[in-house]
Amino acid sequence: MITIANDKLPQSFLSYIAFRVAFLDTLERISWTLQFESLNEDRFGYLTEVPFLRSVPAHVQLDLLVSTWWKHISPDIYEADLVDEAVVYAVCEASARIAEEESVMLQRFLKKGPLAVDVVADHQLASELRGLHLKLSNEGDFLLIGQFSDLPPEEADRLKQKFEFNSERAEAMFDVLGRWHVATNFPGRTEHLLSAAETKRSFEMIQQKIAGRRLKS
Repeated sequence: MITIANDKLPQSFLSYIAFRVAFLDTLERISWTLQFESLNEDRFGYLTEVPFLRSVPAHVQLDLLVSTWWKHISPDIYEADLVDEAVVYAVCEASARIAEEESVMLQRFLKKGPLAVDVVADHQLASELRGLHLKLSNEGDFLLIGQFSDLPPEEADRLKQKFEFNSERAEAMFDVLGRWHVATNFPGRTEHLLSAAETKRSFEMIQQKIAGRRLKS
């Protein structure tokens, strides 16, 4: 189980929907870039909901997602780092947007998953998905960090003091920006999120992306 600002992220069908839909939407977009050379590959994926992390490669975004998911479903208690907080916020916002704008797509993503979920993709579901992160009493530092980066150092330091910004926790966010490869235990962290077939295909696709190979049409 993962805690954010002493609040536990509920292990519910809503969290499953949020993580699964965000994962599969991002994976599908990776698939498109592997098939069509002309497709713009810049800045896509669920984590673009967090401005500071928009440049994180989509396959790395998936690695971060399953890492946070693994902590979330674990019987042990994990205190979220700032990246985990950003992931939770982003999967909730991304899945909520898809529920509002792409209801057919959301229903498709929920089919053949490890959990049987029967929901209506509408504004009510979107509100409930957003409520997952809105009910957590975190400070939203993962959203502030991008604003600080755009300011002169002295002004940024002044605002950090004003908002009691924890610079040490923010280091994890900077570390993510330089990542390209994914953890070798990626498949093992998709338990209860993806089917075995989905895990195999997603890991193969990510390896192709890392190697710069394109899928055959």
